[in-house]
Amino acid sequence: MPFNARCSTPPVAVLVVATILLSGCVRVGSEGARLAACPPVVEYSRDEQARAAEEIAALHRDALIIDWLADYAVLREQALACIR
Repeated sequence: MPFNARCSTPPVAVLVVATILLSGCVRVGSEGARLAACPPVVEYSRDEQARAAEEIAALHRDALIIDWLADYAVLREQALACIR
């Protein structure tokens, strides 16, 4: 190792202080982290659900939005599982 190679590496104390200071930026404790990470789930009324079902049924079978709505349904189930 060259003589000046150690000059380019930060001392361990600097890394420790930086870690401590950055950990102060955390907004929730570990006990609340699960709830903070769960996205909110919008509740839809029965009338809205019935209207959406009618609109989806009127779409062409190959409509791209149908696949997107299926993906959205999976994300909603995951979000609900996260909240539970």
